[in-house]
Amino acid sequence: MTHNGLKQKVTRLRQAYAPHEHRPLGGYLAAMGTYAGVTGAIAGLVRLTGRPVPERPATSDVVLLSVATHKLSRLLSKDAVTSPLRAPFTRYDRPIGSGEVMEQVRDSGSSTRHAIGELLSCPFCLAVWVATGLTGGLVLAPRLTRLVATALTAVAASDFLQMGYAVAQQAAEGGGHEED
Repeated sequence: MTHNGLKQKVTRLRQAYAPHEHRPLGGYLAAMGTYAGVTGAIAGLVRLTGRPVPERPATSDVVLLSVATHKLSRLLSKDAVTSPLRAPFTRYDRPIGSGEVMEQVRDSGSSTRHAIGELLSCPFCLAVWVATGLTGGLVLAPRLTRLVATALTAVAASDFLQMGYAVAQQAAEGGGHEED
């Protein structure tokens, strides 16, 4: 098949997939390829270093990495302070509370830029990458990974305590006002 023939086939496929909306399929393919490459590199490092891979991760590690993944994913994708990392791929929309911001994906005609913008502004999407990195870290550098994951877990717990405190404070202040 010629280059033009392949290009036409891809164009028809894209049009058939989403006839009324631009979906950055090429960018998604690039993101998946990058993810596969990163995962392969981690697996290669594990093999090269001869690090043992646990047959079954400890429940405590799964819980620790789960909370740390949640926090790091939100920190990277929504925190106002990390917005410079997302700025090339997103556009600020509005604050959404608790130091977080809502951003819109920049669509400059680049399917890769669009896909990266979606990835970086979506904590659910980013969680796969974060969990993979932390899991690889657990095998390659377990002590350091547990330390970092513990700090992230402490921040996540603090976030929930801060929110609970704010709710309790509002309830106490609202409950103290009597209506005539």
